[in-house]
Amino acid sequence: MSNNDIFKKLRVALALTNDDILKIMSLVNFKVSKSELGDIFRSDDHPNFKPCGDQILRNFLNGLVIYKRGPRPPKQDPGAAGA
Repeated sequence: MSNNDIFKKLRVALALTNDDILKIMSLVNFKVSKSELGDIFRSDDHPNFKPCGDQILRNFLNGLVIYKRGPRPPKQDPGAAGA
């Protein structure tokens, strides 16, 4: 299973639009264009097909965690708790 297949299945399972995906990517400060997304979601035999790289999928998954759970709370200094 390719990264493109995983990305497509997640998009369908979570009912995400391209605008939702762009918003998710912006949560991790990763820029991707709508046309690039369209190329990733094309079929393998289409002339404008673009393979989804590990970096794109990784940033999408990291952004998805923030999108679903919210941002990570700041860490507290363990020495400051007893002061």
